[in-house]
Amino acid sequence: MDSNYIKVFGGNSIEAQRVVLVLKENNIEPILKDETESARLAGFGTPLPELVEIFVNKDEEVRALAIITEIN
Repeated sequence: MDSNYIKVFGGNSIEAQRVVLVLKENNIEPILKDETESARLAGFGTPLPELVEIFVNKDEEVRALAIITEIN
């Protein structure tokens, strides 16, 4: 992952999709990292099912965390 990005969320895919949608509505372009889907497509399992991580640019971290806190 590019060092200009920082993790702001980790959870299941349903919660992550909601967070992505709200971030995009607020002009923040998140990056979604879905280890479960990657493992499934490769034919492997994953020890942490439904773990999805969301990363944003470090410049948008404070704003993104405030938005995520507000929707939770």
